[in-house]
This record gives sequence, C-alpha cells and structure tokens, in this order.
Amino acid sequence: MNQFQKKYQDKLISLKDAAEMVDDGDKITVAMAGSEPQGLLDSLAGRAKELNDVTLVSCLMMGDYGFHSPEMIGHIKNETWFYGQSDRKNHHHGNISYIPNNLHEAGEKKLENDDINIFWGTATPMDEIGYFSLSLGITYEKMMIEEVDLVILEINENLPWTLGDTQVHISEIDNIVENTAPLIELPNIEPGEIENRIGQHIAGMIDDGSTLQLGIGGIPNAITKYLTDKKDLGIHTEMFTDGMVDLFYSGAITGRKKSIWNGKMVTTFALGTKKLYDFINKNIAVEFQQGNITNDPYVIGQNHKMVSVNTALQVDLSGQVCSEALGNKQYSGTGGQADTHRGAQRSKGGKGIIALRSTAKGGELSTVISQLPAGSKVTLGRNDIDYIVTEHGIAHLKGKSMGERVEAMINIAHPDFREKLKNEAQDLKLW
Repeated sequence: MNQFQKKYQDKLISLKDAAEMVDDGDKITVAMAGSEPQGLLDSLAGRAKELNDVTLVSCLMMGDYGFHSPEMIGHIKNETWFYGQSDRKNHHHGNISYIPNNLHEAGEKKLENDDINIFWGTATPMDEIGYFSLSLGITYEKMMIEEVDLVILEINENLPWTLGDTQVHISEIDNIVENTAPLIELPNIEPGEIENRIGQHIAGMIDDGSTLQLGIGGIPNAITKYLTDKKDLGIHTEMFTDGMVDLFYSGAITGRKKSIWNGKMVTTFALGTKKLYDFINKNIAVEFQQGNITNDPYVIGQNHKMVSVNTALQVDLSGQVCSEALGNKQYSGTGGQADTHRGAQRSKGGKGIIALRSTAKGGELSTVISQLPAGSKVTLGRNDIDYIVTEHGIAHLKGKSMGERVEAMINIAHPDFREKLKNEAQDLKLW
C-alpha cells in the first residue's frame, strides 16, 4: 500500500456515516445530472425527517429521492439551477425553488452570495498517484471542491475516466464513500417528421468548418442526422451528447478549423447513453473544462464560425424567447442558452439559432404568439435574437425593425394561425 492508497483508506467512510455528517441548517451542493451522487442522496433521504432546514443545491436532478414530497417541508428543500422531472412534478408542494442564472457564472454567484458548506460529487476510482476523474461533469463541481468546507466524493467504478480539467487529488478531498451503481442514462430521442424538417433547415445554415453547440432532444438529434456530409466541424458545447459521437464516426467532426482547442471537442458535462460514456472514456479528443470557461460568451466567441442551437417553448412576434417556463410554471431552466446564443454572435461568421415546433398540444396552440402572457419568463430578450427556426422556415431577426420581425415571425408560424397573428399584430400596433 503506497502513501496515496493509505490516505484513501483513512478517508473512506460508509454512506450512512456520510449522511450522519449533515446537520440542521447545512447547505449541500450536489453534482449535476449524470454525476449525481445516488448513494449519498439515498442515504440522506433515509434520515431526512431527523433534520431541519437542510438545503440541497442541485442542477437537473435525475432521480426522485423523495425530497420533493410535502412530508419534507421544513426538513429538506431543493434549490435548483435547472428543473428535472421530479422538480416539475412536485413544484406545487412548495419546497422547490428555482435559482435564476446564466450557467457560466452560476457556481461563482452561489458561492459569493450564499453559505454553501458541503459538496457531494462522484468520481472514478483513484489512480496509483492519488488522482480521480470527476468524469461526467465539471460545470460547477470543481469550483465547489475548491471552496466549501466539507467535500465528499462517491466513487463509482462504472464512471468513465474523462480528460481535461476533471482531475482532483486525494489531498483535496475530505472523505470518500464507495457505491457501484448503474450510470444515469438519458435515452436517445428519435426525431419525428416535424423535428426532421427543422433539422434540415438548420443543417443548411451550417457551413463546413463551423464549431457547434447543440442541446439534446428530437430537434438536436435531427440536426446531427443531416450534418454527416459536412467537413471539418468542431465541437464547443455545454453538453456532450450521443449525436456528437455519431457525427465524429461519420467523419464530419475533425476540429481542424477550430481557433481554440484545435482538434478537441470541448464540453463541460456529458449526458446520454452507454455509447456516449464508452466514447468519452480516456478519449484524448474530448476536453472537459469548467462551465465558467466553456460557457463564457467571450470564450465561445473566439471559435471559428460558432453555431449555437437551443430550443424554446414559446416566442413572440418581436423575438422574445421563453425557453424555461410557461407563464409562472417553471419547466426547466436558462442553463447555457443565453451564454451560447450571445457567444455565437461574437464569433466571426457565427450564428445563434433558436429552434421550436410551430405548434403545441397536438396542433391546438401556436408556439409563435403575438405577445407573451402575464408572468412569462423571458430567457432571451428580443435584443439578443439572431435566428428563429420552425418546421416552416427561418426568421433572421438580427438588426431588423419591428415591422420586419412581425412579418418574418408570422411567415414561420403554422399556416393555421398566421391570419390570427396578423390581426393581433395590427390590433396591438406592434410596429
């Protein structure tokens, strides 16, 4: 046993012991999405009713640990940068609260303005000289490790070893728990006819040699289907997805034209299927950097022909974009949408693209509306907007007057709603 293995054994505790270290009033930041410490959260749930006024600070929590139930009010509350499925389902109970943010500064602002004292994350097994890989994400995780009082890592032998800024040393960690658990996977969504039409429009806007930021879901998956014949694409993205793996194997991604991290696919977290996790394991072509770097608009703008594609729930005729909420009902979060949309437009030849289906609820509602309802949360203001795309076409709004915007937006709305939108625009005297 060498010195690092001895330190490991000295710091190794049980999941139960780790949960027992939480006291009333503590604020625990947990790693996000695929990096979620499942064993630690399960153990905390087991003693939650013994505790009072404990706060979890999370982002895209994938599991449902019971913290969101009405019985947890007064014991555990969840503050989150991005709603997961359980947050959406249980928000009405009153112990979930959204943290407005732009991703590149989320961790820093929380640390500067709140009393975070514990961090729980996940990591690979330690190597022979005392290093772990934080594996699936370092959006804010490494920043927390460097700043909070108590750091506990949950070691899972199933996690891939990723490269870049993901390494931490045993000397930086206070305690370690072990929990071999299946990796959290997000199934690949097969795009439908409408998503494919949107994907074709957007693929046609992407030149050879562009650097891409894509989200996840049917629309981004459709885009990647139509990019396989492109040349020398690069990746600088918040989230690394299965579609990027497919593009790499098609030969479309080389990164040769990238102006920063030339030849590297840059990301801050990964979430997808086993195919994705196998691909990023010890892959020198994939570079993980902290979210305050990957999502900094000034960094993004240094990329060659940067193209950012994000999705939305609603847009109005002036170009205001609602991507995270419907009225007062929080659905997801801002995430990196504002970061990447603004950053792409700083790039020479770059494009910021917002994509959405033209209707919702089986065609009953138009997602292009004349004005936003009261209480709407605007993710991107009209001053920021570049392109908006639906299955019916492309609206380029940058530098356009209100009259030009209204006309362009009505042209990409579903035909069933265009006359109504035109009449409403006239009544409201939008131009």
